[in-house]
Amino acid sequence: MEPALDVVALGNALVDVLSHEDDAFVSAVGVERGAMTMVDLDRSDEIYASMGPGTEISGGSAANTVAGVAGFGGRAGFVGKVRDDQLGSVFCHDLRSIGVVFDTPPADTGPPTGRCLVVVTPDAQRTMSTYLGIAPEIRPEDVDEALVASAAITYLEGYLWDQPAAKAAIVKASEAARSAGRRVAFTLSDPFCVDR
Repeated sequence: MEPALDVVALGNALVDVLSHEDDAFVSAVGVERGAMTMVDLDRSDEIYASMGPGTEISGGSAANTVAGVAGFGGRAGFVGKVRDDQLGSVFCHDLRSIGVVFDTPPADTGPPTGRCLVVVTPDAQRTMSTYLGIAPEIRPEDVDEALVASAAITYLEGYLWDQPAAKAAIVKASEAARSAGRRVAFTLSDPFCVDR
C-alpha cells in the first residue's frame, strides 16, 4: 500500500517565544550567551516576565522537521505532548495550519506546554532557555499506530530517549513502522544523547 504521508515524527512539542534584546539583557538574566540552558518552570516564568514583546511559534526538533517537510510540499504528521493551555493551543494551531496532521489530544493534567525562550541579540546570536514541561511525558498510548504505519518514514527524536515512558513510545512507533514495512529514522539529537 502506498504511504499516505511522507514523514511522521515523534518528538518534544515546544513553543518558541522569540524576543529581540540587547547583550545587557542576556547578562542580567544570567544565562550563557549563545547557548541553550535547561530551566525549570519558575525560572522560565522569571525570564519570560523580563522579556520584551515576543513572537510565539511552534518548535522542537522533530516538529521543525515536519514543518520543513510540509513547507517543501510533503505530507507530514506529528506525535507529541502539549497541555490544554495557551501555548498548547498555539502549538496545535501552528502545525495544523501548515497541513501537518497532529491529532495527539492535549493533556488536561500535568505540567504546562513546553517552551523555549529565545533571546536574539543585535548580532543575531540566539540564547535559549528551555523548559520542557509536559513534552517528554509522551507515552505509548499517545502513539497512533495507524498514523505511523501510514508514513513512508517515521522520524524519532533522540532527546526523548531519556524518559522511560517516552522510550517505550519510541519503541512502539518503531515497531508499528517496521510492521508496516516502513523506514525508521532515529536522530541522535545532541552529543549528550549519544553519551547516555
